Amino acid sequence: MQAPTKKSCLQRLTRIAGQVRGVSGMIEGDRYCIDVLTQIQAIRAALKKVEAEVLSDHVSHCVEHAIRSGDAKEQRKKVQELLDVLERAR
Repeated sequence: MQAPTKKSCLQRLTRIAGQVRGVSGMIEGDRYCIDVLTQIQAIRAALKKVEAEVLSDHVSHCVEHAIRSGDAKEQRKKVQELLDVLERAR
């Protein structure tokens, strides 16, 4: 992972961890269910942003490197990895 992506993702994940702790506190405090669900949706959206950032970094760094290498086996491997991870995301 490239340094700027790593830094950005770690910052986002730190905020997400705080949100998760907040939801835990909301549940402990018997907060209204819709408020809890709203915060859970926000956490999911934030995680999707991290996922998109990591995927973009992978394509622009790892996959691009495989393409430039000219190694057909490595190229197929990287494409298959992408297909596998995208399939699991469904």
